[in-house]
This record gives sequence, C-alpha cells and structure tokens, in this order.
Amino acid sequence: MLLTRIKGPRDLDRLSQEELTQLAAEIRSFLVDAVSKTGGHLGPNLGVVELTIALHRVFESPKDKVLFDTGHQAYVHKLLTGRQDFAGLRTKGGLSGYPSRAESEHDVIENSHASTVLGWADGLAKANEVLGRTDHHVAAVIGDGALTGGMAWEALNNIAAAKDRPLVIVVNDNERSYGPTIGGLANHLATLRTTDGYERFLARGKEILERTPVVGKPLFETLHGAKKGLKDFIAPQGMFEDLGLKYIGPIDGHDIEALESALQRAKRFSGPVIVHCLTQKGRGYTPALEHEADRFHAVGVIHPDTGLPVKTAAASWTSVFADEMVKIGHDRPDVVGITAAMLHPVGLHKFAEEFPDRIYDVGIAEQHGATSAAGLATGGVHPVFAVYATFLNRAFDQVLMDVALHKCGVTFVLDRAGVTGDDGASHNGMWDMSILQVVPGLRLAAPRDAEQLRAQLREAVEVKDAPTVVRFSKGVVGPAVPAVGRIGGMDVLRRPAPEVTRPDVLLVSVGALAPMCLEVADLLDRQGISTTVVDPRWVKPVDEALAPLAEQHRVVVTVEDNGRVGGVGAAVSQALRDAGVDVPLRDFGIPQRFLDHALRKEILAEIGLTAPDIARQVTGLVAKLDGRLDSEPAAAVD
Repeated sequence: MLLTRIKGPRDLDRLSQEELTQLAAEIRSFLVDAVSKTGGHLGPNLGVVELTIALHRVFESPKDKVLFDTGHQAYVHKLLTGRQDFAGLRTKGGLSGYPSRAESEHDVIENSHASTVLGWADGLAKANEVLGRTDHHVAAVIGDGALTGGMAWEALNNIAAAKDRPLVIVVNDNERSYGPTIGGLANHLATLRTTDGYERFLARGKEILERTPVVGKPLFETLHGAKKGLKDFIAPQGMFEDLGLKYIGPIDGHDIEALESALQRAKRFSGPVIVHCLTQKGRGYTPALEHEADRFHAVGVIHPDTGLPVKTAAASWTSVFADEMVKIGHDRPDVVGITAAMLHPVGLHKFAEEFPDRIYDVGIAEQHGATSAAGLATGGVHPVFAVYATFLNRAFDQVLMDVALHKCGVTFVLDRAGVTGDDGASHNGMWDMSILQVVPGLRLAAPRDAEQLRAQLREAVEVKDAPTVVRFSKGVVGPAVPAVGRIGGMDVLRRPAPEVTRPDVLLVSVGALAPMCLEVADLLDRQGISTTVVDPRWVKPVDEALAPLAEQHRVVVTVEDNGRVGGVGAAVSQALRDAGVDVPLRDFGIPQRFLDHALRKEILAEIGLTAPDIARQVTGLVAKLDGRLDSEPAAAVD
C-alpha cells in the first residue's frame, strides 16, 4: 500500500499523478474502515482527500502553516503527517478528532469552533511580514459553511487591506456545513459553481478574434481591458475581487493536478488569494452520499458496508427536546425556532418539517442569531434558539446587551451541556452556567430527566420579559427521577428518616447528575450520615427557600456538571452569605482546565465527579465537624 509508505508530507513529492490517485483511493478505504469502528467525522474527510494531498504537495509544512477550519476535516492531514494509528480515535490516549499541538508539529489550531481560521491566518501572515520570513507561507482552509460566520468576514476585511501580504485562502465549497449551506453567500457561491468561468470564455474569445482580420486583435485587447465588467457578467466572483482579493477558480476539488496548479499560482502571488475548490462531502462512500441530512458529517460506530448503526440508539436528550418542540409549536403559534447551521444536531429538524415558515437557520453566526432573536421577541413572537452549550459562549455579549438588557422573552436551549468527552476541550459545555450567572434577569433551568425537560421547556417559553435558558447533556437521557415533595420551587428527591431533627447534609443536585447524587446519599446513609437531596430545577436565580432549608442542615453540598468557578455552587454560597446563613459549603463540579478527549465517564472519574469520590469527601467533612477526623479515620466509602 502506498499509504503505509507516507511518513510525512515530503514523501508525497516522489509520487506520480497515477500513484496520487491510487493514494486517494487508499485513504478513502482507510477512513471508512477506521471511522466505522470508532465513530467520528467521516463525510467531511472523505470530501477533502485530494485537496489535502495537493496542499501538502505544494506547501512545506510545518515551515508553511496549513490551517483547517474547523478541524473536523483534518483526518487526512493526520494520515499524511505520520499519524496512521486510528484505533483509538477520539478515545483516551488516542488521536484527537481535531488538530492537536500535542500530537504533531504540523497542527496549528486546536480550537474546533468555526469561522476562526482566517483570523489565525491573518495573524500568522502578519508575523511572517514583521519577522521578514519571505520564504514562509500560510494556507487557510475554510468551508463554505464556516464562511457564513461573522468572524470570517471581519478577518477578510483585514486581510484584503494588505494587498502585498501573501496569504492563500482555500474555500472548500461542498455546499454544506452540517446540512446544506444557506443564505446569500451560499447563493453567490452557487452562481460561481454553475457559471462558465471567465478565463475559459476569454481563451475561446481570443482564439476566435485572433483569426479575425484587422479588427480581431484590437477588439480582443479592448475586451480584455474591460475584464472587470466581463467577469461580473460571466463569472461573478466580483464580491471577492471587490474586497481586493485575487480569485482563482472554481477548481475541481477532486483533481489533484488541477488543485496543485491553482495552489502553486496562489503561492507565487504576492498578496491575498482565494482558491475556490468544489468538493463533494462523503465522496466515494455511497451510504454517505445518500444521507441527505448531513452526508455522514459525524457518525457513531457503523457497519462499513451499509453505513447503518451497529447499535440502536436509545432516546436522547436531543430527541426529547425535538418532540416537545413540535408539541409546543402546535400549542403556541407564536413560537419560532432558530439554529446556527445545526438543524439536525440540536433537534430542530422535526419542528422545521412541521412548521417550515417558523424556522430560521442563521448559518454559523451565533451572535447574529441571539440578536435576531431579540428582534423577533420585540416583534411579538417567542424564539427558541437551540445551540450547543459551548457555542453560546460566542454570543455572550448579545445575550447580555441585546436580549437581557431589553428584557426580551427569548429561550436558549443548550444541547451538549457539561462534559461531552470525545470531541475534546472545545466541545465540553462547561462554561454556560458560570458566564450566564452574571446576566441580570436571566433564568436558567437544568432538567434532571425527560419529564422535567418537557416541563421546564414549557415554563421557559411562558416567560415574556427576560431570557430563559434550558440546558441538558449529550447522549442518552437517564431514567425518571421522581420527586417526593417540593420546598419553594425546588423538588425534594430524598428526605432523611423522620426521626432526624437536624440532618447532616443538604445535597443540591443540578440537572442530569440527580441519579448520581441519590447514589451519594445512599453511600452517606451507610456511614450514618443523614442527607436531604433537592433539585432546584431553576438554578438561576437561587430559590429563596434554599437558604432557610440550608440553615436546618449542618453541611451544604452542591454537585454540578459545569465549571466550579462562578457556577451554581458559587451562586448558592453567595445566596447563603447574603441571607446570613453560616453553614459550611462544599461545591463539586468541573475544574477550570481544558479537558483532554475521552469518554464522559472516564473524564468524570478523572476529575472526581463520581458518587464514591463525592461521598468520601463529604464523609470526611462531616467527620471533621464531629471532631472525629483527628482521632480516627473516616470510614471508607465503596
């Protein structure tokens, strides 16, 4: 096999065009076989095989910087830079699903949030200029989906301002982000795809006119001088050239020879160049090509021959939300949905099918989505903006200043909240409950099970004068956790024995961690430690009944699937201080560090967010209060 002989990018230099074609076929076979065993981003990588080969033939990584946005299409790049062991892809100790500086000197950007690559490229090109590195080049690969993000256009505005600063922008145009790309940019790129190129027209015109006596050559020169107008008419790439960017394309993104030629021309140019490449997401794999929703953008473990899942998926948090949104849509004609290019991943596809005139895909533009939602709310409807928890970070200012300041009734539904695991640091939704704590008037719900998700979503859309947030985890929804009572707005999940006059521990359980918190209470009970477990349901604002309840206990413990700094535990602690309740509090959550990719359960074990770990520490705390810690060890908790 040719692939096994590729240990680094320069090994590609020795291959003929026929061998490169063979290598591309081998890479596709490898990807289907490997990713079907582990799960991962399959469709995007099948689409960039030839493009990645051409990039590494033309540019000299790592001296030249080859950048990928958003990085989920970097599997081919990994294969060509010496990383061909995909057995542990996206698992602990194995390859990351995105570029990783810890893995290779060829990886530059680890952040897997979209639309950032042009900002990185602008900075790297400026650094080359400042340091006089004229033999260093920067090539940034960005998809047509990522080009819908505002950051990309902010960067283009700056890149175009330096007409003599070399920078190659490769637009990987497959008409998709997760699903089909939408909006004005998508329409413009579609026009470029379907219009015969100017250069082809000019070459043919030159051939004809040069055969025309007397007037032929002068007429050709006149037409060539007017090429700006001709280009706008024949191949309307003027949008890019009006910005001051040289445009090359469209290029067949699966023709290695044509790609190399275009990239070499771009590399030699002394200013910013856009190379527009047309690729096919899922190329070479029939099940992906036939999957219209997202062309196998991301898959679990599948049968490689059929593309069908190996296991039937149980009901997920996302699916519960998807079904309830449709019911709400029937009950509330004023409710509309918003997605940032992720209709299916966030579960708004069913709502879109049922109410096609009440769904808005804003592209990869979370900031615009939040402000547009404020406008919708001001106009008299109630928008539900469904987005991954980690992606809401990008729209914080809009949530604060556009939605909350104006008291707009907007509901944000945060999918993949807390530890998500296998997609790594940038996809763990561990910041939302911290950053949203500072937003005045905002209400935040963390449902513990499917029933509560349905109930709290309906409660959220009833709020007309403030933003509301409903957040839930990735993956399978857990079992129902019934309440045994209610105090204020909080559900009581467990009470101590009736004869206990002052329980030892008030355990505040946040969201989907409720089953684990009940397990903690069981373990504490075995140590003779009485525990009350409550679910606040709405964790912001802190329920007024919590402080009086805490005063009746000896210790307060909070457990959340969010960063400990500024999270629910911190808010509860402040509420107790404000109420003059002087009770020791121990908060358990995610440490403020970037977590490596692994299974969710492995990460929770690593950071001590498990029932035995929590019970052991709480036992020690209670023992210290009892004065037993110095005289005898606390009993082990199994």
